Amino acid sequence: MDYYYLDVILILSIILLPLYANIKINMTYSKYSKKQNSRNLTGKEVAEKILEMNGLSNVKVGQIGGSLTDHYDPRNKSISLSSDIYNKTSISACAVAAHEVGHAIQDKEKYSMLVFRTKIVPLVNFTSRLSTIFVFLGFFLEFMNLITIGAILLSVGLFFQLITLPVEFDASRRAKEELQKCGLIEKEDTKGANKVLKAAAFTYVAGFLASALQIVRLLLISRDRD
Repeated sequence: MDYYYLDVILILSIILLPLYANIKINMTYSKYSKKQNSRNLTGKEVAEKILEMNGLSNVKVGQIGGSLTDHYDPRNKSISLSSDIYNKTSISACAVAAHEVGHAIQDKEKYSMLVFRTKIVPLVNFTSRLSTIFVFLGFFLEFMNLITIGAILLSVGLFFQLITLPVEFDASRRAKEELQKCGLIEKEDTKGANKVLKAAAFTYVAGFLASALQIVRLLLISRDRD
């Protein structure tokens, strides 16, 4: 295959994969944000009930701005839920809140992948900033070895994304189990909750694939112009 066409395919894949994943999660999230969960519980109530059932009274549930900005912070043992999750009684709110509690349970049980991921965050942040500098200088100075070094540094971030996949999948698995075990979801809601969790998980898969293709593209550029 001609290098030009390969480069076009790589560029399109790098752009379209995350775009498709983002469209998918937003459409799925929006659809099930309009459907109320059978127990009429807000995301905050779902999170607090699962935390209570798992003896995690030390984990606080708070509200954060934005949309789909929900996250668990292992440093201060807190769950931050966006307004639509925190206050609403939708199936999406139920699923997302349970997912974030899944991370809190991982933290409590010292889930190895989460522990390892947390430990390498400083390294990932450092290499990410450094890789940007190397890639920029490589193109600016037309020094391909710098681009190669930048691509290698980016692989640290790719490794971080790879570790993130089982962490997110496991949190979703725990979310489904806890919703059932704690009696927080009725059978008719389960399908919708599962779709929300799957769509969210796909964003991580798409991000990983796009990052991997970006590294491949940089390595091909450095080799082709060397």
